[in-house]
Amino acid sequence: MQNAFGYDARQAKIQGLSVQVGELFADMYKDSKSASGTLEALEAYKSLRRLLPMDPPRGDSKARHSGANAAYHATQGFGS
Repeated sequence: MQNAFGYDARQAKIQGLSVQVGELFADMYKDSKSASGTLEALEAYKSLRRLLPMDPPRGDSKARHSGANAAYHATQGFGS
């Protein structure tokens, strides 16, 4: 996978923040004490992901934002 994280510090920071916010969302979702807070965390995560460039599609898959695999694992609770 080619991405610009090694060349663009801003994109690397955005990716790092999106992973952290994804982990926060996963934790909040598991606790389910504040539905509105959980939704706000999800929206923050999605907004950060949208700031990243798209990787070209591979095979039959759709184009995804850079760092999609790490972001997926963060939101599913695999990142902690």
